[in-house]
This record gives sequence, C-alpha cells and structure tokens, in this order.
Amino acid sequence: MSEAPLSPATQARVFLPLAVVTLVWSSTWLVIRDQIALVPPTWSVAYRFAVGAMAMMAYAAVTKQTLRLTREGWRMAIAVGITQFVLNFNFVYRAEHYVTSGLVAVVFALLVVPNAILGRIFLGQGLSGRFVAGSVVAGLGIAMLFIHELAAGGAGQAAVAAGIGFTLMAIMSASTANVLQATETAKRQPMVAVLAWAMAIGSGLNMLIALATVGPPTFDPRPAYALGTLYLGVIGSALTFPLYFGVVRAIGPARAAYSSVVIPVLAMGLSTIFEGYRWSALPAAGGLLTLAGLVIALKARSPAR
Repeated sequence: MSEAPLSPATQARVFLPLAVVTLVWSSTWLVIRDQIALVPPTWSVAYRFAVGAMAMMAYAAVTKQTLRLTREGWRMAIAVGITQFVLNFNFVYRAEHYVTSGLVAVVFALLVVPNAILGRIFLGQGLSGRFVAGSVVAGLGIAMLFIHELAAGGAGQAAVAAGIGFTLMAIMSASTANVLQATETAKRQPMVAVLAWAMAIGSGLNMLIALATVGPPTFDPRPAYALGTLYLGVIGSALTFPLYFGVVRAIGPARAAYSSVVIPVLAMGLSTIFEGYRWSALPAAGGLLTLAGLVIALKARSPAR
C-alpha cells in the first residue's frame, strides 16, 4: 500500500519549511567541519544545542508559547534529546573527522530508507516494491563512493570505514527521532516546548559525556568558531528543527526526508569549493546513482509534484 498524494493545502503548508530546511542544512555540513578543528566533538555539540535551547526559549517567551510539559511530554523530550541531539550529532561530528562534509551529506541522504521502514513498522505507513528497488540502487551508489574513498587513500581505509560507519549510526539515531516526532503522542505535545527542552537535555548530557571522556570544556578562540556555533545553534537548530519536525508531523518521516535528495547535491558543491573535493568518474557516477535511487524510491511513495 502506498501513501496518497499530498493535497494542495498540505503542499503549501510543507513546501516553504522544507525549502528553508534544505538550504540551511546544506550549509551546516561545511560549518560542522570547521567546528571540529580544535574542540572535541562532544563539546562542540554541547555548545551548539545550549545556544539552540536558549534561542528556542527566547522565542517561546516572545511569542508567549508555553514551555510546560506533561509527563508524556517530558518522556518525548528526553527521547528526542538523546536520539537527535546526543547520539545523532555526536556521530555526525565524528564522521567529519574522517571524510569530507559532502560525502557525509551524501551518505546521510539514505535517511529516507530507515525513515520509511520504521514508519512502516511503527506508524503503519505503506511501502512498495519500487521503493525497495530504489533503495537498493541508492545503496549501490553509496558503495561506489565508498570504494572511491578507499582507493583514494588519504587518511587510510580504516579512517574512511570509520567515517561511513559513524554516518550510518547517525542516520539510525536521526531516523528514530523522526519517527518519534510522527507519533500521535508527539502530535499532542507543544512543538516548541518539546524541542527547547530536548535541546537543553541534549546539551546537558553532552556536557556530562564530554567531562567524563575528554575533560574540562575547551573553546576555539577564532571568531569563525564562535560565529559557527551561533549559526548552527540559532539557524541550523532553533530555526530548522521546528520547521522540519512540523513537516514530519504533517506528512510522515519518509516524505519529510525528500529534502535529503537535494541537500547532498548542494553540500557536495560546497565541499568541492571549500574542501577541495576532487571528482572523478567513479564518485560522480556513485553520487548520481545514489540520487537516482532515492528519486525512484520517493516516486514510489506517490509524492505530489
């Protein structure tokens, strides 16, 4: 069973938020790369979501939205905080230690696959043979990118494997958070309150993890690091996560992941300009195959054009 096409009203409600999220998140991959130059990843993640939580709480105060949660809401905030703002981003930041930001973005495009599978299991949303076939094609594209990175040498095969492995773990963590946000339980909770406290919880847990694993907080004195932290916290988190999870609640996690088809294209372009990523026939073919497979998979879910 496949999902019905989106109504014109729903299209209008989700198009602009997805467009904003796609443009912003395409750039955050590159900013993350700069964040891990001197500061341990867990501290950078903690700073990012401390800023994000404060920005969301300030927004709630200005718009007079409640930050109160029921017991059910606190459970949701804790679950999202752990899966999205601790596990997911720690894995992403570590992945970018080993491979380029653009390659991490391309692999992360596979988010649509676990989103759809977990949506089928926990939300009763339909899958089709075409979706599975498209996912297999996308997987072959990722394999080609992986083979190219191994052959290119650079940091070595173990480093490339670690980068891809961390990205795959990030995908599963993010997918869990996506599906949580699409449940009826989440829809009963105020979005701003849940995300504000989820970011605060995530930041606090990251600080505890960082203290236990790498020691006292450190900070990069460069203005670029401070500006990057503000950008990731305010624009890349406080602005985009309410927009994205609002779309998830409206149309489900698989359809909300449509933006993952466009994000890696823009991210790889930025990686080429700023990180000197070198294209050859194999990675170009792998990237195109990955995106083609995702397009096939998404069309199988009857998206409204």
